[in-house]
Amino acid sequence: MLKRLILAALLAAVSGGAVHAQQVEPEEFVLDNGMKFLLYPRTEQPNIIAAGWVAKVGSANERPGITGISHFFEHMMFKGTTTMGTEDAQLDGERRRSQRALRDRFLELMYGEQYERWRKGEVTDPWDPEQFTGELDELRRSLKDEMDTHKEEIVNNEFDQVYTELGASGMNAFTTYDLTFYFINVPSNKFELWAWMESDRLNDSVFREFYSERDVVHEERRMRTESTPTGVFDEQFDAMFWQSSTYSWPVIGWTSDLNSYTEEQAWDYYHTYYQPANLVGFVVGDFDPAEIKPMIREYFSRLSPGNRPVPAVVTLEMPQLAEKRMIAECDCQPQIRVRYHAVPFNHKDEAALDMMSNILNGRTGRLYKSMVEGAEIAQSAFGSNDARKYGGLFEFSATTKGDATPEELEAAWYVELERFKTELVSEDELQKEKNQALADSYRRLQSNFFLLVQLGYFEGEGGWEYINEFPKRQQAVTPEDIMRVANEYFAETDRTVAVYRRKEGGAPEDPEFAALKEKIGEQMAGFVRQNVQQLQSVEDPAELEEALAQMEANKGQAPPEMAPALDYLMKKVRERIEELNAE
Repeated sequence: MLKRLILAALLAAVSGGAVHAQQVEPEEFVLDNGMKFLLYPRTEQPNIIAAGWVAKVGSANERPGITGISHFFEHMMFKGTTTMGTEDAQLDGERRRSQRALRDRFLELMYGEQYERWRKGEVTDPWDPEQFTGELDELRRSLKDEMDTHKEEIVNNEFDQVYTELGASGMNAFTTYDLTFYFINVPSNKFELWAWMESDRLNDSVFREFYSERDVVHEERRMRTESTPTGVFDEQFDAMFWQSSTYSWPVIGWTSDLNSYTEEQAWDYYHTYYQPANLVGFVVGDFDPAEIKPMIREYFSRLSPGNRPVPAVVTLEMPQLAEKRMIAECDCQPQIRVRYHAVPFNHKDEAALDMMSNILNGRTGRLYKSMVEGAEIAQSAFGSNDARKYGGLFEFSATTKGDATPEELEAAWYVELERFKTELVSEDELQKEKNQALADSYRRLQSNFFLLVQLGYFEGEGGWEYINEFPKRQQAVTPEDIMRVANEYFAETDRTVAVYRRKEGGAPEDPEFAALKEKIGEQMAGFVRQNVQQLQSVEDPAELEEALAQMEANKGQAPPEMAPALDYLMKKVRERIEELNAE
């Protein structure tokens, strides 16, 4: 899990920067079953291929009752097939059927008798084992015994082991609001292995450890959200900001929903969203398309075409008519977040809003000059434009310095916003950001792996062509465009504000981390903070050594701007290893 979160942080950094310079022209072809592939041969990294596939489904496609199931599927897809992951397929099937029967009976009692007890006030938490009835507790224990017995018979991580033994590396996946992405690096002469392995898990996936894996996800949720200084408040802030949109719940899901998925619901979800027409494969690297296309056809054509339409996401965000405000106390440095509804992915105004955020950020940006360096009231301050498939947001966030208050930072932000509304950005200031965007775009396309990530991410959001089209729109942004969007999307009635005050006795933010946040931005810093928090729960130095080795191996593929984050993480991993070895 540690390695997965570290890699997810890097991926978030890449996908968060939607600025690209050069033309990318992959070859596109579609199988008879509806599955599309994008092939992009290049020889910059000899004998290596980055390959993956995207399921066009994320938490935005969910509903109350099954929130988090997209992310849960990311876990399930690594559990193997009928024959991979077990030495006895028949016994494995019997174990899974036994567990399903016990869980179905457990849920029947939970949603009937136990929830009724909760509604009557007889229990305070229906999912607390200490408040279970005798029959519920007996079922829980029986299910645990079944899962423990089954675990001893499972061949752990066999899917990963087969890849690794044959020279592949970096197998992983991530889930967002709008998509789920699976990927790996393979030697060029092992492409057929990838085609066989990936088509096999799509064609013959087994939801092994369907019930025990919930504990893993609960732990992931605890480390990502519940154990971080502002995690539960950030989650509440999201739910408050999105009134009607399906972005209102977290990607990892609500706790009660994580407990509740049934296998019937899972299979229904799988056959709806993992059908070939909703999947896209990507291959980037050292290969000849004429050689690999027959392999793709041979293996992926065995996937049966879907027989049901993918439901559209139809619930749009309602207009916000009044300011919303949340005030929280946490064990953190005081900070502020001011958020506005903006535009979805590929909207005509996305480029102007993106350039507006660029003008705000960096050491030469307006926020640093006015709040960090000028008034010296902020340790860090950022503006970010987040354009998603079905909606978007623009957010200002800042952390206090010295005796400054979040309210002072908020007032300073409104001054900067008013400048955008009433004064045209200078041509020189705008051109500087356009030049920087082009330079960043070139660096982001140097690695097969990170080009793969961008192709997959943008295709999942709405179309890979965005790589080529968006830079042209950015370069066309004018000062008048920025003034127009500042007046159109930043109304006082459409802002949602979160004020974080330090809890009495709470510790200030680590100065080293504050300096890092200044370099890499609030969003990426949040991922780094989650990983550092998780380090404290790892008790095995060998696991940390393995994670450190993977970070060392991946560092060369990461964009240069991410080097500070990796250096900080690796330092914290080494410190944790030393701490454990000293015990």
